[in-house]
Amino acid sequence: MWVIAGLGNPGARYRHTRHNIGFMVIDELAGRYAIKLKTRGVADSGTGVIEGREAMLIKPLTYMNLSGNALRDVMKYHHDTTVVVHDDIDMDTGRLKLRRGGSSGGHKGIQSIIDCTGLRDFMRVKLGVGRDHSVAVEEYVLSGFGRAEATVVEEVIQRAVDAIVCIIVEGLDACMNRFNVKGNEQKNKQLDQGGQ
Repeated sequence: MWVIAGLGNPGARYRHTRHNIGFMVIDELAGRYAIKLKTRGVADSGTGVIEGREAMLIKPLTYMNLSGNALRDVMKYHHDTTVVVHDDIDMDTGRLKLRRGGSSGGHKGIQSIIDCTGLRDFMRVKLGVGRDHSVAVEEYVLSGFGRAEATVVEEVIQRAVDAIVCIIVEGLDACMNRFNVKGNEQKNKQLDQGGQ
């Protein structure tokens, strides 16, 4: 079974913030494949079929810094087929990058998963949310996207869903070659032309 986990914070206050783009991707994926999410313990989750493969979608409700608590048990059995979707402040808004393993890069949700599971080699879909160096990181990631970013954010969410489906069907390596380059530069140009 495939496990697709999007990271974020629960509650209306955080729904449209940069830190919650992982939740946004899961919601879009659930809608595309008619997978219903229900609150079960410390996560919203649901199972269904994505292109003929059984999949579980998960949104941890433990708050970002404790994401690993919600994923520990399921990743114990499915770590080879777990994909974690999360924001990345070190990439421009609209950028998307697929990778396997590595450090947390300072992302507290990813660090929590590493700490709780002892695993680093899970697959990741990283979505750029930009960075404002005049604002503290903790404050910035809990801010919303600007109007100029709206179209680019919607498009990268759709592209992230396409990338996840690609990973499930074709495997990570094939998808990295396709999604880590194609389209990213064009999206950045659109954002730059729209202003900040």
